[in-house]
Amino acid sequence: MNVIATELEGVVILEPKVFGDDRGYFLETWRLARYEEVGIRETFCQDNVSFSRKGILRGLHFQYPQTQGKLVSIVSGEVFDVAVDIRSGSPTFGRYVDVMLSEDNHKQIYIPPGFAHGFCVISDAATFTYKCTAYYNAATEGGVIWDDPDIGIDWPVEGPLLSEKDLQLPRLKDIPAEKLPRFEGGS
Repeated sequence: MNVIATELEGVVILEPKVFGDDRGYFLETWRLARYEEVGIRETFCQDNVSFSRKGILRGLHFQYPQTQGKLVSIVSGEVFDVAVDIRSGSPTFGRYVDVMLSEDNHKQIYIPPGFAHGFCVISDAATFTYKCTAYYNAATEGGVIWDDPDIGIDWPVEGPLLSEKDLQLPRLKDIPAEKLPRFEGGS
C-alpha cells in the first residue's frame, strides 16, 4: 500500500494494492495490521454507505465533543473529498486537503478525529463508504458552511445541491472555540 502524507498532520491518502486482469480486480479495503503499520491505530466501530447523484455536496460535517475519525473510499463513481482542520489551537487551523476518490483510482483518505469532512459528486452518481472511529451522535453534530471564504475550498462544481441543514451552517470563524475540537499536539 502506498501512503501519501498531506500537509495536515494525521490526514493521509492511501493507495491500496489492486490485483486486476481482464476479468476485473481485487483489493483489500481494510486490514487491521496493515493500517496499524502505516499509523492508523484507531478502532473503527461503525461502517456507513452513502449514495448521491452528480452535483450533490455534503458537508462540511464534524462531531464534538464525541469526535469521529473516518476512513473514506468509493465503491462506484467519483467524488472530490475534503478534510478541514477545525481543531482550536492547531497550527493548520482552517486549512484543508482535497483528493479525488474514484472507482478507478481506488484511493482512500483517512481523516482523524477533530477534522471537518465534506465531498461533492463529480460522476453521474457515486456510492461512498466510510469506516468511523465513533458512533454517529446527532447531539454532537456540527458543521461549517461549504463555501466559507476563509477556508477557500476550490470545489469543482458550480451551484452544488445541498441539504437545507447544510445551507444553514456557520462560517468557521463564527463557531466559538469551546464548540470545536482542541488541538492536542502531535499524533
